[in-house]
Amino acid sequence: MEIKNTNHVYKNNLKPSERFAIWITERIGTIGFFILILVWTIFWLGWNMFAPVNFRFDPYPAFVLWLFISNMIQIFLMPLLMVGQNLQAKRAEIRAENDYNVNIKAEKEIALLMQEIKELKKMLSEKSSK
Repeated sequence: MEIKNTNHVYKNNLKPSERFAIWITERIGTIGFFILILVWTIFWLGWNMFAPVNFRFDPYPAFVLWLFISNMIQIFLMPLLMVGQNLQAKRAEIRAENDYNVNIKAEKEIALLMQEIKELKKMLSEKSSK
């Protein structure tokens, strides 16, 4: 049985669309992205409510459009994030199966070593009794 690097096995079997889903999941699923969206939304709403009228780029009620757009982004990102999470779960399953195979191999080798130790003890005890 050959020991495999599950990270390489996993990455080599991904389609480009799956790589994209994981890339999105890894970046959007961070607190940094959440803070970026939060700061941008607060800035957008604040500027368009409190800035001088001639400097507002999206005056009321147009910021409602921003809220609609952000909801649409969430609707589209949710399935994409779930796809990425499912792919990451598959990776965990591959890693767990590989760990299991390595443990089985190690158990067989330990049993073989234990048998050899017993035989050596037997040989030593026979030698010492002569």
